[in-house]
Amino acid sequence: MSQGVRTGPEASEQALSTAYDTALLDLDGVVYAGGSAIAHAVESLEKAREGGMHLAYVTNNALRTPDAVAGHLTELGIPTGAADVITSAQAVARLISEQVPAGARVLVIGGEGLRVALRERGLEPVESADDDPAAVAQGYGGPDLAWGRFAEASYAVARGVPWFASNTDLTIPSGRGIAPGNGAAVEVVRIATGAEPQVAGKPLPPMHRETVLRTGAERPLVVGDRLDTDIEGAFNGGVDSLLVLTGVTDGRQLLAAPPHHRPTYVDADLRGLLTGQPEVTAAGDGFRCGGWTATAGADRLALEGDGEALDGLRALCAAAWTAAGDGSCDLDGGKALARLGL
Repeated sequence: MSQGVRTGPEASEQALSTAYDTALLDLDGVVYAGGSAIAHAVESLEKAREGGMHLAYVTNNALRTPDAVAGHLTELGIPTGAADVITSAQAVARLISEQVPAGARVLVIGGEGLRVALRERGLEPVESADDDPAAVAQGYGGPDLAWGRFAEASYAVARGVPWFASNTDLTIPSGRGIAPGNGAAVEVVRIATGAEPQVAGKPLPPMHRETVLRTGAERPLVVGDRLDTDIEGAFNGGVDSLLVLTGVTDGRQLLAAPPHHRPTYVDADLRGLLTGQPEVTAAGDGFRCGGWTATAGADRLALEGDGEALDGLRALCAAAWTAAGDGSCDLDGGKALARLGL
């Protein structure tokens, strides 16, 4: 990744699955949604793996263990071992282990994934603030996590026990829609105590470090659907990224992205791993990709031409990001996106 401000999606003559040695794949919104595989995900990942790309699955969801995640992926038709799954629970457990004595007790506010990760680091999960914990670890505990668990965390944090959070995603996708995530639960404890946790998950460096340590990736490509976790995490780690449009990010959000939320590449879904990426070129006072030319006016983005919708979106990104510089683009791109059906 270049160190300057990105002003448009980059091109790649090679298929991304051969240009990079490891894909660091988000799960929800990228590989599956509501427990079911997203269209084209299974066959695309199979072809990428057959071509020599190492596939690793990186999730901020601390609830499930790597074994459980690997089992789910395998059931979907994506053969996966537990070693190929990296969770924010593992990242926060390492972070805690570096700051407390070996064998220390840790108050767990979360699920089995967090307990397993702590034990892996030689730490002892406990359930009460009265168990003399050396730290509090908070991770997503599922929709049935009892309200009293937040009180337990608050009691310990108010006594000065160091507080750690696996991640602070405010929402999490579910089969029925968008549900409150661990970040919403963290806000409950923050309001009660006035304290701030140390956070390990995407987009922060501890998660990237955990991923690289576990995969040994030398030329990683982060693949995600969220600008504020996946793409920002890649930016913070200094690595390239592919945004797929199968999850939460829409065209308006992408065009308004500040520099740390701008992906290297943009594609519809995981089939983008198997192809090169088209070049976006300057064309007069605008930017051209495929059959489309995008320009930035005084108050809106304009689009002319025809062709593949994604090429139009890439051209619009270049126009929007160039106009915004190191800020966020506030130009109206609604009509241009409507022409693309986005």
